[in-house]
Amino acid sequence: MKIYTLNEKNSIFNRFIAEMRDVQIQKDAAHFRRNLERVGEIFAYEISKTLDYSIEEVQTPLGIATCSLPKDQIVIASILRAGIPMHNGLLNYFDKAQNAFIAAYRKYGKDNKFTIQLEYMASPEIEGKVLILADPMLATGASALITYQSLLAKGNPKHCHFVSAIASKEGVAYLSRHLPKKGVTLWLGAIDEELTIKSFIVPGLGDAGDLAYGDK
Repeated sequence: MKIYTLNEKNSIFNRFIAEMRDVQIQKDAAHFRRNLERVGEIFAYEISKTLDYSIEEVQTPLGIATCSLPKDQIVIASILRAGIPMHNGLLNYFDKAQNAFIAAYRKYGKDNKFTIQLEYMASPEIEGKVLILADPMLATGASALITYQSLLAKGNPKHCHFVSAIASKEGVAYLSRHLPKKGVTLWLGAIDEELTIKSFIVPGLGDAGDLAYGDK
């Protein structure tokens, strides 16, 4: 499995991640959502470099231009509700993409242990298509894996791109162990070392869903 961590190279992307982490800037929910959207747009641009392209002719007012255009059919899948702003960013660039939405949450039991409950999924067929699975926070990796496995009921994608703004080192290791070695790419904004007993990423940025849309 290929893994790309965007903050390892200097770019404007790092400012958006820094602002999302900043406890003062987080007080502005609209700003937080916009930064998640910007992050999604940058991920989309990077992913576009991996697609298959074909040469097409485009009629201009003065002649014909030869253009290299992406030919893959893309499906963007997001885990509600935190994934919506990043989904919008991806869709801004892949504006012809199909879309899937998944409702999943942590159900806690004793000793801070939890299971992932997947309650709803709306998705087109993904057979032979490029699947982009967006979730802003990759903590344990359990919800990402369960969502991916559930989407396989809709077919086998040509390639799957996992996209997260902030990941834990443990979550990355978990997906590395359980996802296929080929046909999968992990795109991350930053990787943080610590995961608490309650499976919160540290330093992380808090609860992305609450920061974007208010407390549950």
